Amino acid sequence: MRFAAGESEAGLRLDRALAALCGAPRSQVQRWIEAGRVQRNGCAARAAERIAAGDLLSAEPPDPAPICAEPEAIPLCILHEDAALIVIDKPPGLVVHPAPGHPRGTLVNALLHHCGDLAGIGGALRPGIVHRLDRGTSGVLVAAKNDAAHLALSQQFRDHSIARVYCAFVRGLPTAGCGRVSRAIGRHPRDRKRMSVAARRGRPATTRWTLAQRWPASAVSQLEVRPETGRTHQIRVHLACAGLPIVGDATYGRARRTPPAASPQPHARNHARAADAMRALNRPALHAAALAFTHPVSGERLHFQAPLPADLRHIKTALDAAEGAA
Repeated sequence: MRFAAGESEAGLRLDRALAALCGAPRSQVQRWIEAGRVQRNGCAARAAERIAAGDLLSAEPPDPAPICAEPEAIPLCILHEDAALIVIDKPPGLVVHPAPGHPRGTLVNALLHHCGDLAGIGGALRPGIVHRLDRGTSGVLVAAKNDAAHLALSQQFRDHSIARVYCAFVRGLPTAGCGRVSRAIGRHPRDRKRMSVAARRGRPATTRWTLAQRWPASAVSQLEVRPETGRTHQIRVHLACAGLPIVGDATYGRARRTPPAASPQPHARNHARAADAMRALNRPALHAAALAFTHPVSGERLHFQAPLPADLRHIKTALDAAEGAA
């Protein structure tokens, strides 16, 4: 990989500049530098060197360690299955496909055990996978069981003809009943593990939301969210950008918050329980509630729904109790 530093990289440390240019984590770039795999203007480089506009940077990353997806007996909640595809209700915490740091225990491992005939469909590490849900996101997901189904479903995602509805619990009390966020999304200019609307090379993205319920005493709302595109972390980034960060989102949840209304002292316990329930959530309160697509063989329009999982039902119950106390 070779790059010419521009004005935007001038003055940055070499490791930070190269991470931004090649889209790799800074820690990974530092390992390349320590191994002598990075040069600046043809010479060995140090991580702390300051870059000047016009500098020529080159990197030779090592070959990635092979990751093999093996079948694993992981329970699946199956909503529908036929010869062409399988639809599941993914639990929170389940990674969709193997990757560095998550070589096993993924949905792909579970699908290989359950279906047994997915090898090569969509790639060796993502057999059958046509779309993803973040590790912390629960809900409806479809996977293909043969090449024809994979191609057809992938095309529907590219054409945006697949309908997706998410449920999100957010901090904030929107005054409007609905909203639309249309901001390009790309890698964060400084933190390559995050996505951002401030990226230099963002891709167009649009998200629509509708207000489903408000809990003024806790300054929390429930939204019905319909993404029109499928960018990485799109809903989380767009809602945070709109001042409505998702409850439990440690990565994008630092946007402005609406202060909660004062609660009567006799009912403070219910408010404390609601606050505790939200603090205890170890993932973004985001759930893929519904998915609709055209079956690649029959041509029938299929609709699937997944109920709120237990952790989000618990939060909703606690918020209802706190609101009733107020």
